[in-house]
Amino acid sequence: MTEEHHEGSHDSHALEALRAELDAVDERLRDALRERIEICVRIAEHKKENAVPMMQPHRIGIVQERAARFAAEHHIDHAFIKRFYDLIIEETCRVEDLVIAGKGRA
Repeated sequence: MTEEHHEGSHDSHALEALRAELDAVDERLRDALRERIEICVRIAEHKKENAVPMMQPHRIGIVQERAARFAAEHHIDHAFIKRFYDLIIEETCRVEDLVIAGKGRA
């Protein structure tokens, strides 16, 4: 085995190890999103039972501000974190609307 081939093999193993770490983070991220949606279902059920409006703009502002602070503290692009949370909030609002309307959470 040549030295060049040996180094390439080491690089490949290192890359695979890094990808395995990333896969584990992705799995935790998906689990966290699932858990977040499940909590939002419970919130929607509470809102429905107590005649609380689904949309709570002040709460969305708090969540977005917290995300922006996190992004700044961890050198994550502000526009990215805003788009990321916009998507999450859009989906959870959709789910809450379904639950409040009595249509489940499809």
